[in-house]
Amino acid sequence: MRALGYNRNISIENFRDPNFELVADILFWFAQRYDPKMDISDDIEDEKDRIMFIRSVCQLFANKARIVLNPKKLYEASGYAVKELLKISNMMHKAMKSSADSVMEDVEAENTLMDLNQSSKLSNLKAARQLATEITESGAKLYDLLGQEKELRDARTKAVEFLDSISRNLDSNTEQVHLERTIQDIIDG
Repeated sequence: MRALGYNRNISIENFRDPNFELVADILFWFAQRYDPKMDISDDIEDEKDRIMFIRSVCQLFANKARIVLNPKKLYEASGYAVKELLKISNMMHKAMKSSADSVMEDVEAENTLMDLNQSSKLSNLKAARQLATEITESGAKLYDLLGQEKELRDARTKAVEFLDSISRNLDSNTEQVHLERTIQDIIDG
């Protein structure tokens, strides 16, 4: 329990006499550690509340961790409860050790690769910095352009309305030629 970070020293002597408060405290700590978003009440004042607490914890570990706990032994809170608590603590201890081992393996692998690929990592770092700069500049340009969108939208709407009204009013080819010249003069001017 110390290795897992439990805040209190526990001895087997604590379980010579039934000690439900300690068992409940340990179970609640296990449940919080395993699933911080759990919805289990730690109210154990009445017999009914204790039963609901034990049932909730047993269901949590059965459903999420596939650990079958004996609720009767946990409720007794004697030395037999220790065996049930050990099921959870062993699982958590193994998980903690395996994650620590995998972290150490990752660090060792990175150190080995760093020696071999330091020059390529340096070039990757430079490329990443260049890309970050380009992304920042593109984002700033996009922000400025989006800020102008309202003005551009109004101008675009006017141009579409103008072209739509012209296309309805074109009856002859001469009017179309005259209109093209006028538009070309406006563009050139």
